[in-house]
Amino acid sequence: MNKTQKAVLQFDSGDKLLEYLNSNYSRLHKKYEDAFWISYMGDHSVDDSMNTAQKERDSFRADAALKAEVERLIKRSKDETRKRLKIWNRFFSLYQVPPEAVPIKAKIAVLEAKIMQKRSSRKEGYIDHKTGKFVESSENKMRMIMRTDPDESVRKACFVAMEKLPSDTIGDYIKVVKLRNQFARVQGFNDFYEYKARIDEDMTKNELFKIFDDIYKKTKYGFKNIRAIEKSKPGLRKPWNFAYMMAGDFVKEEDQYFRFENVLDYWGRSFAALGIDFKGGKVTLDLLDRKGKWNNGFCHYPDLVNYKNGKRLPGSSNFASNAIPKQVGSGIQGIHTVFHEGGHAADRLNSFQKDVCINTEYPPSTVSWAETQSMFLDAIPDSIEWRVRYAKNADGIAYPFELYERKLRALFPLRPLELMSMCFVVNFEKEIYECPNLTKTFVIKTAKNNFKKYFDRSEDSVWALNVPHIYNFESSAYYHGYGLAELGIHQWRDYFFDRYGYIVDNPKVGEEMSKIWSYASLYSAKKLIKMATSKKLSPDSFIRHVTMPLDEVLALAKTRVRKLDKVPVYRKPVNLKGKIIMVDGKNKIADNSKSFEDMESKYRKWLNWHS
Repeated sequence: MNKTQKAVLQFDSGDKLLEYLNSNYSRLHKKYEDAFWISYMGDHSVDDSMNTAQKERDSFRADAALKAEVERLIKRSKDETRKRLKIWNRFFSLYQVPPEAVPIKAKIAVLEAKIMQKRSSRKEGYIDHKTGKFVESSENKMRMIMRTDPDESVRKACFVAMEKLPSDTIGDYIKVVKLRNQFARVQGFNDFYEYKARIDEDMTKNELFKIFDDIYKKTKYGFKNIRAIEKSKPGLRKPWNFAYMMAGDFVKEEDQYFRFENVLDYWGRSFAALGIDFKGGKVTLDLLDRKGKWNNGFCHYPDLVNYKNGKRLPGSSNFASNAIPKQVGSGIQGIHTVFHEGGHAADRLNSFQKDVCINTEYPPSTVSWAETQSMFLDAIPDSIEWRVRYAKNADGIAYPFELYERKLRALFPLRPLELMSMCFVVNFEKEIYECPNLTKTFVIKTAKNNFKKYFDRSEDSVWALNVPHIYNFESSAYYHGYGLAELGIHQWRDYFFDRYGYIVDNPKVGEEMSKIWSYASLYSAKKLIKMATSKKLSPDSFIRHVTMPLDEVLALAKTRVRKLDKVPVYRKPVNLKGKIIMVDGKNKIADNSKSFEDMESKYRKWLNWHS
């Protein structure tokens, strides 16, 4: 009998057990998350301690003795105590694993850390066709170059370079996939994807892929539109040409309205006008791309909202983006990420649940529900009504409706294909985990086949192997969550438009979102989406949106702009009711201890100096 089991057996009341569970899980969670942040920001000296902390946290989650003690005291408890113990019982049920699975998970953690270190320390860049010299450039920067550089040879050079990036990790990726499958099979699942679908979404693979297959069938006609456009734009379907030839000019033209130096002003005023805040929590932001830093935005919560002696203790959030301030197109991408990760932060920091196991981003939280919050908020800067109000160039000229209409008409043929990139990753991972004898040849072939199916480009690509999510246990085999969230945000937006007529700067929207956030993961995602939108989750709103005739889309946009003209501009000081700290790695740049506006000004000056 280990020490944990001895301690568990000493509890004589449900309340004392709850106190033990909340304090210990908070401590173990924070220990791991603190190391995770340091590592993912580029300092891998903590990787061993991060792996140890993860193992300790996972051992707590999977402790059968703790689960047995919870079950024992459920029978002896009443009212609120009993309800809360049932929450913990549900939590422990999700993480029970047979003893033989524990060492497998430990091997996975070590291998994933190895992959992450390789990915963050590798030499990234492309060969300049004119000089023949290597140009150091991050993966994120090369993606942006492919969207904006007028020189096709440079775009192609970036594409070729990115195709080679997975070569040094593909062997380890195959090993980790096999270990993940082994981990799932000892628990009775056919493969890791089936395990994640059940744990993350409480859905079967068949349920999930029925949704995505249906969407694919109803929207794939968009590929015919692309082939038709290609007749007047030769080379359009080359992977390094597509984004540039379809939208490159618009990215350049729009860039003046989305200067990254305005990111905090846009974010702070928009959230404040919506009535969204952090309920006394702390939020740390690290926003710029740099060598060694994880190359994808994310948000985690080291300090979980919890209660002590009946008093609510606010949580904390760390979130990151990979903006390249002076790079054309990086401004709007960075703004999207801050709205997105800020949405994640607001979600869990607004919890009023007493039990920390439902205040995290991990199960019983679901990917689809968490991403519905963040994607709903990062969709706001895309709306024409937000753009004509907030997005202004250096001369104070607002984003013109004429530009929106011109871009809409040009890109309208692509509208049905909005979900294809998500379907692409989902299907790639499904096929990878279903393969009984995984090899390098099969992985590459599967990546290329899915790229062809879901993008219909003229040349194949292993782009799936550059998706960072697939290399991490928590985020692998969960890209379906983004797809389900896309359905959810369209459904939620329809609900708000039907009820209030507008979303941007509408405090009623923030009020309703904050209320639903207060439940954290108390309920299932299916129940929460119905509570939020008054309907079961369905692809109907999404399908209606992406197949709507052009004239209807334009008319709707004009109506929404006119509606917002009648809504007062938010001019009060920004107060997101929390401590906000701006950092770059280990360097603190500014905070809002004096005011949000003071922090915004200091960060703006630092950005201009730094870049």
